[in-house]
Amino acid sequence: MDTIDKKLLTLLQTDCKKTTKELSLKLNLSVTAVYERIKKLEREGIIDKYVVLLNRNKINKGFVVFCHIKLLQHSRDFLTTFESQVVQLDEVLECFHVSGDYDYILKICVNNMEEYREFMVTKLTTLQHIGSTHSTFMIGEVKNTTAFQL
Repeated sequence: MDTIDKKLLTLLQTDCKKTTKELSLKLNLSVTAVYERIKKLEREGIIDKYVVLLNRNKINKGFVVFCHIKLLQHSRDFLTTFESQVVQLDEVLECFHVSGDYDYILKICVNNMEEYREFMVTKLTTLQHIGSTHSTFMIGEVKNTTAFQL
């Protein structure tokens, strides 16, 4: 990956709807060269996918909770069972297996506290092998980006 690839990726992370013509003007390359570079970055797996980022407040998902999960045991069976169940929960946007006092951290987005309570009671606490949970609620967002500095 050279400097032009890095500039191209920075531009795409800012707005992936830019045409190859617009990108070529910014990079001083031909449209074909930009197209070929993008295809190469896709083939190499550096560009993983293209998505639309939604404003969670506009879709009534502005209540953000970070839920720390501790499992009853750390056996492979408990881990794989929990992971296969948690990925099915639409309210969970991110799930990380972590070290420390807890086993997992979930990022959950719902409309409000009542919806979170309903989610906890009817979905999350019904998952197998959960020993304990600890919820932390977002007060304000200081930084939220999807762009990597290259």
